[in-house]
Amino acid sequence: MPERIPHDHPSVETVRATLARRGRSSRPRLALPDDADRFPLDTIRLVLDGETYHARVESGLDGDREITGAYDNARLARERDGTDRLDEWRRSSGLDLGRSVAVDIVESGFLYGVREPGERAVYEATEPPDEGLAAIAQDLDGDPDG
Repeated sequence: MPERIPHDHPSVETVRATLARRGRSSRPRLALPDDADRFPLDTIRLVLDGETYHARVESGLDGDREITGAYDNARLARERDGTDRLDEWRRSSGLDLGRSVAVDIVESGFLYGVREPGERAVYEATEPPDEGLAAIAQDLDGDPDG
């Protein structure tokens, strides 16, 4: 059974990110601190309002780390296909673009949470998949880059 961990648990690091505009559109992106150790370029799990989605940490046009959307599974996140749950979350939370948000690093490189500053969050800490099994799944999915 997964352990439940609050955002203020000593094992969870919290950093600030900006809910920025994606290009000239009204769609959001998370402009992350440029820290490869905390935010490796990979597909991650992202928790928004208690729901776990998948997202890609990417290098933006300015070279900084960013997340441009959250999706229902890893394949949709890699392809940026389907409903963007990050945009849904921003709209339902009533957050304006340009606002700071808290990013909780539950398991670096695997599980992150995004919340409004001052809001509480509890995460289900699950183990990252075995790297060998993850590689096999990526090969079967046809995505050699993960």
